[in-house]
Amino acid sequence: MINMLNTQRVKSQQSTSAYDGDVKWKPIKSIWFLTHLALALFIAPFVISFSSLFIFFVLTVITLCFGHSLGMHRLLIHRAYECPKWMEYLFVYLGVLVGMAGPIGMMIQHDLRDWAQRQNKCHDYLLHGSNLVKDGWWQLNCDLVLNNPPKLEIEDFVSQDKFYQFIEKTWMFQQLTLAIPLYMIGGFSWLIWGVSVRVVISVGGHWLIGYFAHNQGEKTWVVEGAAVQGHNIRIAGFLSMGEAWHNNHHAYPGSAMLGLYKDEPDPGWWVLNALHNLGIVKNIKLPKQLPVRNELVNVSQNMDSRIERTPEDCKVAPFFRKDT
Repeated sequence: MINMLNTQRVKSQQSTSAYDGDVKWKPIKSIWFLTHLALALFIAPFVISFSSLFIFFVLTVITLCFGHSLGMHRLLIHRAYECPKWMEYLFVYLGVLVGMAGPIGMMIQHDLRDWAQRQNKCHDYLLHGSNLVKDGWWQLNCDLVLNNPPKLEIEDFVSQDKFYQFIEKTWMFQQLTLAIPLYMIGGFSWLIWGVSVRVVISVGGHWLIGYFAHNQGEKTWVVEGAAVQGHNIRIAGFLSMGEAWHNNHHAYPGSAMLGLYKDEPDPGWWVLNALHNLGIVKNIKLPKQLPVRNELVNVSQNMDSRIERTPEDCKVAPFFRKDT
């Protein structure tokens, strides 16, 4: 297993800057999101049904939990646990269906932002430093072009993988694997709610949580010397599948557990813990197993009253495991 911080993929030099650069409109990225937004705003309300809402809910939970959180983020980017290759491919593919980017694109976006936020100064685009409206336009329609960017080196087992190369090139078209059967079974209503509304809520929600998670909210930890601190957004902890515990993630980026305390719901961890009980997932990385960070400072005022979350045994798991 690769045991490394994702920032080690970023190779910077003395001249490299996380601050100097310009935000530029990205036509394909912008048209992709705005098209789905237009369909969600002007078509979806007129074709809504109970079944389309159910489809929207189920597909959103599956793609965000198994795909974005467990597949793209905790596994592909951070390698916080191990699983069979077929499961990795499945989870990452579900992450592609969220509609943000392909697997390699997600790694590049995440690692560049993560690296920049650890510097003592970085561009407003990378730290969500503008007002809500401006940041929303930037993040959902534009890209930052740094004048002296770092070099990103994606591991060969990802960048040279034929499956990942294919879905990276065709990630937008992969929505057809949902769109076609949705239309054939449930008509236009299922198509709009199962694809366009879901993409808008997932991508837009990801940006919105990211905006607040870098500007305001609870903090247990401070990373000294970092340009921006992460914040825990309690109200979004459950809805984001655990991704909104962003202060925890800034403190322990390699941890497979994001909700570190019992009062921090983390659906992604619940699924991962169950899969570990079943013997499918192994080598889960938790904060206590990660290297000590001298720049990490605890600033919580109520640590004595908080209960740490730990891996738990599942009573029904032995009935499903092959070794019992």
